[in-house]
Amino acid sequence: MSGSDELVALYDLDGTAVGAATRARVRAEGLWHAAGVVLVRSSDGERVYVHLRTATKDVYPSTWDCWAGGIVAAGETPEECARRELAEELGVHGVELRPLFVHVTDDDTIRAHNFAFETRWDGPFVHQPSEVVEGRWLTLSELRSWLEDPESRFIPDGRLGALEWFRRREA
Repeated sequence: MSGSDELVALYDLDGTAVGAATRARVRAEGLWHAAGVVLVRSSDGERVYVHLRTATKDVYPSTWDCWAGGIVAAGETPEECARRELAEELGVHGVELRPLFVHVTDDDTIRAHNFAFETRWDGPFVHQPSEVVEGRWLTLSELRSWLEDPESRFIPDGRLGALEWFRRREA
């Protein structure tokens, strides 16, 4: 099954799985779906791993992101998706995922419930060549500076999710 024919879980406005549709249909019609996303922090919690998305990504190509993740497949939970995507994109397996929050993206083309998780991992990382060009560690202050700079090439929903993460840490 090609990427556009892949069945993904459909969600309602409240964040409940309600069915399935092809990825192509979800993209074309702006249907509500979900994503499982993981923030990878160093074991001391002082750094966050960021990665550059490839130019061939169907959404937000050539942008930086601090969340490893993707769309929840039909029949998959957000945590299962987060684990799968973390392994596929960054080569990270067997780590504990701590649930954080659900961040909603609704920009008229992408409507998603982003189920956010966090893990601690110092490496190594193995990038999936079709999705990740490169990666690096940023300190929390460096990440905050990137997020607050409107000129930085940071994925929009990832930026909003990370700013929410900072807001909740400081509350």
